Amino acid sequence: MLIFKVFYQDTIDEVPVREKTKTLYIEAESERDVRRKLQDRHINIEYIQPLEGAHLAYEQQNPDFHVLEIEQ
Repeated sequence: MLIFKVFYQDTIDEVPVREKTKTLYIEAESERDVRRKLQDRHINIEYIQPLEGAHLAYEQQNPDFHVLEIEQ
């Protein structure tokens, strides 16, 4: 399992605006698995970034870092 950082917008109906982009962290096997796990949330996924090594360690230092757990 890997940790992925997902950049998204709250709504699918509007054009993405950079200032409204939010992020979440999720554990999954692949990008496809991330999309499958988040499909019922009706969010506009902009980008999915795998995190590992030094990049993951850096993200874990952020006080807002917590991995979303979705069982499917």
